[in-house]
Amino acid sequence: MTLSVTPMEPAELGRIRILPDAGLGALRTERGNLPLDRLDVQARISGLVARTTVTTEFINAFDISLEATYVFPLPDRAAVTGMTMTADGRTVEAELQERGAARHAYDQAIEAGQRASIAEEERPDVFTMRVGNIQPGERVTVELTMAGPLPWEDGAATFRFPLVVAPRYVPGTALPGEPVGDGRLLDTDAVPDASRITPPVLLPGFPNPLRLTVGVDIDTTGLPLGSIRSSLHTVTTAGTRIEIAAGERADRDFILRLPYAGDGSGAVFVPDVSTGDTDAAADAAEGTFQLVVLPPDDGDSPARPKDVVLLLDRSGSMGGWKMVAARRAAARVIDTLTSDDRFAVLTFDHQVGRPDDLGSGLSDATDRNRFRAVEHLARAEARGGTELLSPLRDGLGLLTDVKARDRVLVLVTDGQVGNEDQILAELTSLVGSTRIHTVGIDRAVNAGFLGRLAAIGAGRCELVESEDRLDDAMEQIHRRIGAPLVTDITVSGVDTGARAHSIFPGVPLVLFGRHCGAVPATVAVRGRTRDDEEFLTEITVEHGDESAVTAQWARSRLRELEDRYAAGDRSLEKEIVGVSLRFGVLCRFTAYVAVDNRVVTEGGSTERVTQPVESPSGWQSFESHDAAFLMAGGAPPVAAGPPPAGPAFAPAAVSYGGPQPFAAVPSGLAPTGRPTPTGRPAPSGLPAMFGRAASSGRAGAPRLAKSAVPASTGLTVEDLTAIVRLEAERLGEAADRSVAQRRDLLDDLATRLAALLETMSDPEVEPLRALVERLRADGDLATKWADAREVLDGFRPGSSADPGRKPFWKR
Repeated sequence: MTLSVTPMEPAELGRIRILPDAGLGALRTERGNLPLDRLDVQARISGLVARTTVTTEFINAFDISLEATYVFPLPDRAAVTGMTMTADGRTVEAELQERGAARHAYDQAIEAGQRASIAEEERPDVFTMRVGNIQPGERVTVELTMAGPLPWEDGAATFRFPLVVAPRYVPGTALPGEPVGDGRLLDTDAVPDASRITPPVLLPGFPNPLRLTVGVDIDTTGLPLGSIRSSLHTVTTAGTRIEIAAGERADRDFILRLPYAGDGSGAVFVPDVSTGDTDAAADAAEGTFQLVVLPPDDGDSPARPKDVVLLLDRSGSMGGWKMVAARRAAARVIDTLTSDDRFAVLTFDHQVGRPDDLGSGLSDATDRNRFRAVEHLARAEARGGTELLSPLRDGLGLLTDVKARDRVLVLVTDGQVGNEDQILAELTSLVGSTRIHTVGIDRAVNAGFLGRLAAIGAGRCELVESEDRLDDAMEQIHRRIGAPLVTDITVSGVDTGARAHSIFPGVPLVLFGRHCGAVPATVAVRGRTRDDEEFLTEITVEHGDESAVTAQWARSRLRELEDRYAAGDRSLEKEIVGVSLRFGVLCRFTAYVAVDNRVVTEGGSTERVTQPVESPSGWQSFESHDAAFLMAGGAPPVAAGPPPAGPAFAPAAVSYGGPQPFAAVPSGLAPTGRPTPTGRPAPSGLPAMFGRAASSGRAGAPRLAKSAVPASTGLTVEDLTAIVRLEAERLGEAADRSVAQRRDLLDDLATRLAALLETMSDPEVEPLRALVERLRADGDLATKWADAREVLDGFRPGSSADPGRKPFWKR
């Protein structure tokens, strides 16, 4: 491997000193490590809403203009509502634009020698920030503002702020052409933006690379507050303010638990234009509402028998305390089963394992079978890569019997995969009535993906950051495996959307929505209890001017649309962009861009640097011989078979075209047509939406092999045929269910088929499209049931061609 290092003049060498505590491969100047010097998180919690400001401060310690890239996490449910850039005494307010336009504006500014910054969403909880034309010795500060809800259950709210993007397993075959980002891994057919979500990782022994400050002010809004707990960081308190202790590292989530005493159900309406006049608000033409419904007393009603499939991640990234906690969590699930239940246990890395003597299907939950399963779990050791899609398919395939049984899938993992969209796209149509619960075990868990997966399965997402938290989390999963207390929730007076909702023990139902016209004085919430009795509660509607309510609705709406887009409905792009721009909330199709109109660089060179991130706390260190080998400029061995133990990444200090010592000046990366600092022109021919292209120097960067899996190429007619066959089997098994249950099954079938068919134009699918229309029309249940059985049983077409590659944010 050849490194491109700009030679230093004698005067420059005199300004640099090697520090004894600098760590392996570290080089530090008097101005500090590069490029991110300070990360500050300041939150104000008011009731169950957190308003947070994140400040990043970049410094240029070189004598050449610098462009810095930082890949960072944010809470997956938080709405990013603003950004500013401050440099040389001037603050510039960022503008939210369609993503392609924002990237073009940023690149034009960099070309023109102006300071600029851009913030983009890669995943619901992973973002990229670029700051360009930072002058030598200069500090540039970028500030993001956001608002998000605090989850509340069993009398306690949780404030969780992620501080590091953990390495993620990236399956698939490498795509041809230049990567779309500056990360460690190449883009693949399964993860077309892998290079944008895999930042370089600091080598072992590196000192704390940045100044981290976190402060939280708490306004209880009159709710009684018990003893606050911080589970992963040392904190100091002064009144209602909490601060992280000095010297803490950004290698794990910051978590506070606030034991509030709840004040009952409630509803609030916020008009789009606040007038300060309650009467005017009542007549507002349009606005946003939030509805909170507390669960009723669950009493002693027994739950129905269950079919439960447990998936345990035993991949390399689950090493150490996580594997211990995961085994305990999985065993707790097995222990909750009764003799009326059936179950299966699958442990997985790049292969799937099952307990001995239990076969390949569901087993009765006898004492003997449960012992065999726990024995198998106790032998699980961390190894290999996280091949998550295959075990999820296998697990859902076992849950096809709907006769008087609840179907539950429990996934225990850290969620560190890069092909989230591929997984969600392929599972959305397979979930059916199966309830999916996810248990994320990590100090820097992939919460966004696990939350989305639980959402499509109407289940629960528990995040476990330490073994101390495990028992509480698994108690909640135990309660949620049982039947919900109230189902088929409807709300009169306001529109809560078409999605069905349920209420579970200990967890309030929180709904957001939009409303036009006069605001009702009360709303009625109706549903059916597990005893098939009517549930009814009336809630008084209050009026407010809290903009966070509108921002949270916009964020949840964008998440819903983006998940539908990932599942195959490509017609939603325009609506997603429209919602994002109208309400000023960042999403995957938009970006915040700030441009300082002052020209600070004319005709000079600009170096491009990617900020390295910490190795997540609790992850096993990289092997020392591998680190030394990489530091010497070698390439790690490439496996020809299954992936090596641990996540598929190469340990490095900074990826400047391959692993290099930390402060080596990077070889330049430039937009098409702009010369790099080495004098070589950047490659041309990339689509404009990719913006800045990598120089050819990156192509040879050593990377560990990734296992090959089938590409996520969109829904084909062949895929649809398999789904239709499953739907036909479900109807056949449900023939003896009640009228209400069969009507619900047909209604759900119509919605699933409609979503699948929206992006398909093959003539062969027209019988299914016509069936959807007939199922949605008024008619006799017996006629509809027979019609559906006939169409589904007779659907036997061929396959369709694969679509082409999409822009990485439209994957």
